[in-house]
Amino acid sequence: MNKELDGAKADTEKVEIHDMSQVEACIEYGQDVLSTQLGYVKDKNYDFAPEFVDMTTQLYLIGVMWKYAESLGNVENPREMAFVAVHSMLIRDGIKPKAVDKRIEFLKKMSRIEDGSNALAVAIGYDHQSNDQSLVEVFEHYVDEIQVSGAFWRLYDRGKKTMLYGGLLVAFAVIWFITLFMPGNSTINILAAGLISAALFVIPVFLIGLLIYHFKIKKSKQSS
Repeated sequence: MNKELDGAKADTEKVEIHDMSQVEACIEYGQDVLSTQLGYVKDKNYDFAPEFVDMTTQLYLIGVMWKYAESLGNVENPREMAFVAVHSMLIRDGIKPKAVDKRIEFLKKMSRIEDGSNALAVAIGYDHQSNDQSLVEVFEHYVDEIQVSGAFWRLYDRGKKTMLYGGLLVAFAVIWFITLFMPGNSTINILAAGLISAALFVIPVFLIGLLIYHFKIKKSKQSS
């Protein structure tokens, strides 16, 4: 409880470097824009990984609120205010303060590319015009990117579950077999046999997953 209060206090201290009314204005404006833009995105029926959708949408929102903050006047750092506004929005969504801090830190890193310029989603969000479909424009750039496709990440999730449950099942089966049919082994030897058997299952599945990933990425690059 004290940790959450400390996190909330830290969030308040961050917001205090800006005019709260201006932060609230950014949030309200960003939410209005986002509600319209997400409607356009929904109509497109994209199949992206949820994590990618969240990150891209938040970066776009930062660009939108950054441009809006510049119009408020007397804002010392409009770009930073946009991050403060997103921070406050995530806190209101019920996310723990420490997780929000890490998220904002991640978004700050992703908001710029290697040469220091703004990431695509931020730049397009900044150039947003009323009633355009700029968020759709952002996602259109990634339609053919296999790394962020929903199908690829569903395959990845299934692979993780296969390794986890398959490894546990193999380990349990080996331990059960040795205990039942090969009595006299020490507990350590039985557990070691179970772990080795699980590893012999998990490693090939992992390597096959890497091979599938390699071929999918290679095929995607060839088609592009």
